[in-house]
Amino acid sequence: MRKSNVIVSTTIMAVIAITLVTIGYMQGRGQHIAGLKNGFVMFYTILPLLLLAFMVAGLAQVMIPREMIAKLVGEESGMQGIFIGAVAGALTPGGPFISFPIAAGLLRAGASVGPIVAFVTGWLILAVTRLPLEVGLIGWKFTVIRIASSFFIPPIAGIIAQSLFGDYFNE
Repeated sequence: MRKSNVIVSTTIMAVIAITLVTIGYMQGRGQHIAGLKNGFVMFYTILPLLLLAFMVAGLAQVMIPREMIAKLVGEESGMQGIFIGAVAGALTPGGPFISFPIAAGLLRAGASVGPIVAFVTGWLILAVTRLPLEVGLIGWKFTVIRIASSFFIPPIAGIIAQSLFGDYFNE
């Protein structure tokens, strides 16, 4: 099932890429070449981070005992697991190339859907590592208001996911 998800996502991205290259080619201004060069530069820039993130995700699957994952963020972890997921997500540095492989690794190692939804939502919404940039650019008052307004969203998302999809997802 997971492999088919990757195939579907890859196929969609391939169709989008081919469409954009074709449009760029048809416009005749060399935009498609410049775009492909930019894409390859981004790929080579992010490649080391990708490799390390997938290494961490893979190592977490085999080095952290399943019993520990089950206790901390498994199906029986309850609210504790959801809060652990939310806090871990908020503290996870970097972009999706780090957080999504970790989330996938934890799911494969026995984590339940609620804590992982809280993890991803915590990473998206709270992101402690982005706070200095936010305070610097937008100001501390806005940052405090945003955090106060969204602090409970990751646990609520985890509770909803576990309640509605916990049994379905863990089959």
